[in-house]
Amino acid sequence: MKISLQTATCLNSKHMSFKELGVSTEVVELLEKSSITVPTEIQKQAIPVLMQDDRDMIGLAQTGTGKTLAFGIPIIELTDDEIQFTQSIVVAPTRELAQQIAADFRSIISPGRKLVVESVYGGTNVSEQIKNIRKNTPHILVATPGRLIDLLERKVLKLDQIKRLVLDEADEMLNMGFKEDIYNILSYTPKEKRIWLLSATMADEIKKITRNFMENPFEIRINQGEKVNKNIEHVYTVLRRENKTKAIERFIEAYPEMYGIVFCRTRMDTQRLADDLLGRGYAAEALHGDLSQQQRDRVTLKFKRKSLKLLIATDVAARGLDIDNVTHVIHHSLPDDKEYYTHRSGRTARAGKKGISLVLSTEAEQRKMAQLEHQLKIHFKPVKIPGLEEIRELRLKTWAYDLVKAEVNSDVSRELFDEIKQVFDGIDKDVLIKKMISKELKKYLDQNNEDLNVRHSTKEKMVLKNFKGDRFFINLGKKDRMGKPELEDFICQQSGIPKQYVGMVSVDRLHSYFEVDKKHSKTIADKFKNKQFKGRALRVNRHHSK
Repeated sequence: MKISLQTATCLNSKHMSFKELGVSTEVVELLEKSSITVPTEIQKQAIPVLMQDDRDMIGLAQTGTGKTLAFGIPIIELTDDEIQFTQSIVVAPTRELAQQIAADFRSIISPGRKLVVESVYGGTNVSEQIKNIRKNTPHILVATPGRLIDLLERKVLKLDQIKRLVLDEADEMLNMGFKEDIYNILSYTPKEKRIWLLSATMADEIKKITRNFMENPFEIRINQGEKVNKNIEHVYTVLRRENKTKAIERFIEAYPEMYGIVFCRTRMDTQRLADDLLGRGYAAEALHGDLSQQQRDRVTLKFKRKSLKLLIATDVAARGLDIDNVTHVIHHSLPDDKEYYTHRSGRTARAGKKGISLVLSTEAEQRKMAQLEHQLKIHFKPVKIPGLEEIRELRLKTWAYDLVKAEVNSDVSRELFDEIKQVFDGIDKDVLIKKMISKELKKYLDQNNEDLNVRHSTKEKMVLKNFKGDRFFINLGKKDRMGKPELEDFICQQSGIPKQYVGMVSVDRLHSYFEVDKKHSKTIADKFKNKQFKGRALRVNRHHSK
């Protein structure tokens, strides 16, 4: 069946309110209690259409744009409390995202309503979830693909009467290998239903779903020219690898209101950094795949409640995290794929707020930053790691302002006040302030004031920022257990070329492509002549794009 996509245009909606979008007074009041008063762009465009409940919809938007409420508000408004069967299913890629969506839904249900929202996911007792569903049939079910299939096969759930199916972060589900599960889920649903699909990109597999299962979908594109949220400020500092933990400490000290997520490449790096920071007295814990689901839930809850200042996470463990008011995302090391950088950075600057994405870059990682700038159309602004003098100045100013704003304790007796006042009699005001500052300064005087910043010459900066290279083919790929980091290391080891002169690396199943700076490209093929990999002759050729 051929479909025609109708694209939404902004209906002069710059200053529209939720009430003007057709949202009920009860829901508007609940939104205001959560300090949500102005609709985001996707909410402005989606809510009026979805409230009609007569169209399929494709929403192309990055994370952090408010898409959950864009489909959540219409679902809550359209659901009939009196009908005792599941009316809407939301499928999400991860347990954390499923939990967050369910929580967001519950937050906009009026106390007088009898709506039941349930979330089901893997990594927890399926018997308990079955018991909850059988005890009280949910009007709205939020599920991960695997657990939903499990419940359908056990005949715990029936989808033959559902009215709406939402596929949230559909591209992420496909990337995680849930393609067959999604098709399987769709086979359980009735023909007469609405499908609302949310995705960051319009990948080929997404197009297949729209062609095969959706009819005349209404399409919304939010900032598709901008691959990364424009409210994020991208900054970097250059330092030696062994100084990264010290640098994080300095930034925490300089910005005491920081509430952030630090991303590391490996589970080992994640745990080690969390242990180091915790040992130095900072409220930080790790989130990675070696933790049990119960441990991960505990850490996530502590971070959401702001019992932790920093969450130290791997990319996989942080999938689906939806936490408000994150001020900083810190990249302890850069990911290999631009999508992961976008996903990481999208943890901050959510729902119209501002945020900072900070890269702790070694000199070798500068090449990767230049690639990200080009691919994502962003600009990295250099910042310095704060020195102790700067930190002392910032903390003393904060201390002084806090002292002035402090409330007077009424429990202090008049006798005690008069006694202490007498101690200060005769001391000049300026002298007293200097004494107080001197006492406060003692907290910082015995710390090492080493400058952690690495300085580049102008020439080095130009080399790093303006990569010009040639592309080469190599007959190694994923079947040889080669990922991007492994192949990059292999190329450098075999050729003797420093990492900063290797550009983009793309790995396919049987072969791969990589870029080499022009100053090395003339000799790179010769470096691999007569060399073998596991008994197979290596082949490296210059690749000319057609």
